[in-house]
Parts: sequence; structure tokens; C-alpha cells
Amino acid sequence: MNRRDFLLQTAVLASAGIPGKAETGRGRIMTVLGPIDPSTMGVTLPHEHVLVDFVGAEQASPARYNADEVIKTALPHLRRIRELGCKTFVDCTPAYIGRDPLILRHLATKTGLNMLTNTGYYGAANDKYVPRRTYGETEQHLANRWIKEHKTGIAETGVRPGFIKIGVDAGRLSDIDKKIVRAAALAHHATGLTIASHTGDSVAALEQLEVLKEHHVSPRAWIWVHARKDPGSDALIEAAGEGAWIEFDSIGPGKISQNVELVTRMKQANLLDRVLISQDAGWYHVGEPGGGKFRPFDSLFVEFLPALKAAGLTDAEIRQLTVENPANAFTIELRRV
Repeated sequence: MNRRDFLLQTAVLASAGIPGKAETGRGRIMTVLGPIDPSTMGVTLPHEHVLVDFVGAEQASPARYNADEVIKTALPHLRRIRELGCKTFVDCTPAYIGRDPLILRHLATKTGLNMLTNTGYYGAANDKYVPRRTYGETEQHLANRWIKEHKTGIAETGVRPGFIKIGVDAGRLSDIDKKIVRAAALAHHATGLTIASHTGDSVAALEQLEVLKEHHVSPRAWIWVHARKDPGSDALIEAAGEGAWIEFDSIGPGKISQNVELVTRMKQANLLDRVLISQDAGWYHVGEPGGGKFRPFDSLFVEFLPALKAAGLTDAEIRQLTVENPANAFTIELRRV
């Protein structure tokens, strides 16, 4: 199936669920099939990937892969987590790294999962995935592009983003990374979309929070993606204490105990209501034969949640981590300071 036919097919499948251009989505969760009420989000994986392409911003293109092959590869893994009780899947692949709203819409229709995609630019990895034009644009130019996707959909797909995905390198923010963070702040004010930021370390995390506050955006609108404990640093506690979302998304084989420790530490600090848990798993890797090795999405369900119970977390606390916190984090809402 060529790209044009695929676009037409997915548009027909989901046309009844695509929101009108005038809708803001405030107070709702925006999925690839349209807005839903946060109360229906259910058990959520807030950071996973169906497809990635690490070739770089200037070469990334849907022409580099076969959509049908991607769907065939990902579908059994998504059906598996649906059987395990997952209701919502947040795809965190940014623009220019393989974001494909049409594939996600098709998979959502086939699996019954709520699926979210994103807008924004990814400035980590030494800016390999930032389009060259970005360097000559202002943060308002960037924000306007992302706001337009929120209002009318991504390109010609009609699919609207459910959050803003950005990325920054470790250490002090570079000029381009700071521009991306400022653009995200401007876009949040116009859309109410939450900002999820791939963040290299606590230095970059705390500086992002300062930039957001300078632009009157509350830390409650920001997710620290790939949060981890820095030796000798209390940055996780500090950021969560200000209201930021702390995402432990390295859950998987061989990393169960360390993530249990991180969650337990947040519980002891009475900050469990600021924690998100996920796996950063998947994905169909463009450029590798057959998409490479796909890491399943089920470790959280079959290994991690039982380990949390064994560590003393109650059913109510696990529900908070898997249902309540993601619904609060991704609800479209202006969060100002």
C-alpha cells in the first residue's frame, strides 16, 4: 500500500472521531482518534515507541519504511498489553525521528487502545533531529508551528497531538535547546498541552524549570522524561516538590529493582502523586532488517507491578501511578504561575 492510499484508508477509518478545528480539547485527553474524557484513560503507559528512525532530521521520511510492515510488527505487542489491562498508550516518538500519526491511528483502530502522539522538536543527541531552519527561526515561529498542529492536525492527517515532546542535552542548555524550551512554554499558553522533555541530567532539568517559570508556566505542566537519581543530588525531590512530573521510564528486564527503589523513594517523600512509570520500549527501527529487535511492552505488567506490591505499595498507590497520575498529567489544561 502506498502512502497516499494508506492516508485515505486511515482517514476513512477514523473520520467520525476527528475533532473539528474549533475544538480546544481543554479538560480532555487528545488521542489520535479525537478527544476523550480523562476518566476513561484507564491504565496508561506514558512513554513508549512504535517506530523510530535515527537517520537525522534532514533525511527522515515515511518513504524510508513500509507502513504495513510496521503495523504488522507492532500489532501483536499492542494487543498483548491490551489483554493485560492497558487502556492508553502514549507514543513519544518526536517529529523527525519517525513520528507517524497515520500508523498510530490505524493501530488505535485495530487494538482499541487510546493512543497519543505529539508536537514539538527534539534537541537532544546534539541536535541531530532539529531541522536546519530552526536555527534561523524565533521561538514564536516554532511555537506557532506546534500550535497549528494542535488546532488543525499534523500535516494533512487531521490527527491532533496530545502533548508537546521536546528534548535537551545534558548540562546547561545550549542556545537551540533553550529556544525549544521557550517555544514549548509559548505553545503551552496557547494550547494547554503538557510538555514532556527528554532531559539529559538534573542540571538541564532544573534550568528548564527556571525557563518555564520565567514564561509563567507551572512545573506541573512539565514531565521530566528519563528521570533518574543523580549521585549526591536531590533534584528529583526538588523538581517534584515544585510540581513537576517525574517519569521513571527505564522499566524492563534487569532494571526492575532500581526502578522499585526510585518509586519507593518518592513514596517516602510523599511525592507519589508526581510520578509516572513506563518502559521506553518498542520499536520498529527503520533501517534495520525487519525493523530490528522489538522490545515488548509487557514488562511493567508482568514484572514491575508485582515487584511494587512486594515492596509494600498498596493497590490504591499502584492505581495512582498507572491511572490517576497519567490522566492528570496529560489532561489539556493551562498550568500557569
